[in-house]
Amino acid sequence: MASKTNPAQVTELLLQALETERGGIQIYTAAIAAAQNEDLKKEWGEYLEETRTHEQVLTRLFEELGLDTEAQSPGRAVVAHMGESLVAAIKLAMAKADPAAAELVAAECVVLAETKDHQNWELIGRVAEQGGPHAKALKAAHEAVEQDEDHHLYHTKGWCRELWIQSLGMPAVLPPPEEEKNVETAIGAARAENARGDYL
Repeated sequence: MASKTNPAQVTELLLQALETERGGIQIYTAAIAAAQNEDLKKEWGEYLEETRTHEQVLTRLFEELGLDTEAQSPGRAVVAHMGESLVAAIKLAMAKADPAAAELVAAECVVLAETKDHQNWELIGRVAEQGGPHAKALKAAHEAVEQDEDHHLYHTKGWCRELWIQSLGMPAVLPPPEEEKNVETAIGAARAENARGDYL
């Protein structure tokens, strides 16, 4: 792998990233079934398709780097377990709670999954910056996915916050300001949250 990185740990990162995307496909499928808000359902449908594309980007990267997409590691097993647990949580909420509560659980599960996913891609970008024989391939994969990951995390956090606010009986902004402002950065997300009063 890259000259200034630990090759075994870079492989571990890529295994976890691939497993995160595979789990994300299952999480979004469950979350869409729990979604009550039509705008949210549409948004998650788009994220599901993008997540499928991200899984394909990683699969191609594995091929380019000569890595086995089915190789196992303890870290990958943990990521798979976390993904399965998030799907189970959504299904449990759908079976035991009212639809609005299940939608909120689904939003929280998506935020948890996207937090890991976002971090994976941020780290892949940092590895690419170190140079080395695989830097070009890592950079291309990162650039193909990074903006989607920003969008997924910051927008879903906004949805989750506003669904919680609505559940607490307070005025909510749905779709959230992150949608209206097309937020792509942490700074943009903070600004959108601070400006939510303008939308009420």
